[in-house]
Amino acid sequence: MRFKPAGNPGSAIQRARAAFTLAEVLAALAFMAIVIPVAVEGLRIANLAGEVGQRKTVAARIAERVLNEWIIGSKMQGTAQSGTIQEGVVQYRWSIRSETWSEDTMNLVTVRVVYPAQGRDYDVRLSTLVNASSTL
Repeated sequence: MRFKPAGNPGSAIQRARAAFTLAEVLAALAFMAIVIPVAVEGLRIANLAGEVGQRKTVAARIAERVLNEWIIGSKMQGTAQSGTIQEGVVQYRWSIRSETWSEDTMNLVTVRVVYPAQGRDYDVRLSTLVNASSTL
């Protein structure tokens, strides 16, 4: 087993060749300056999509519940009703509308639920046809 002396000038040259040049470091920094903002924006969009999807599921459940309650309860043709339902910290605004359907003696009933997600309002609409004779 042989040991090389610590003062060998060849090892300093090898270390200098193994280091990064200024151009390589600048290229890596420029690449990171491009990639990091794109990655952060991708995470923001994914977060928004997740939040909107989760709240959309709740809004669809609320719309179905309001529509079912309207069909079972009072069914006034041509009227619009509205309200607010609190789910956790989020307020879901709903409105329901009944109008005559042009194709048959039925009414088109539409529930619209509006919910906020990251500073914007989104909505879900649920519609069904109801026999006009049962709504009077």
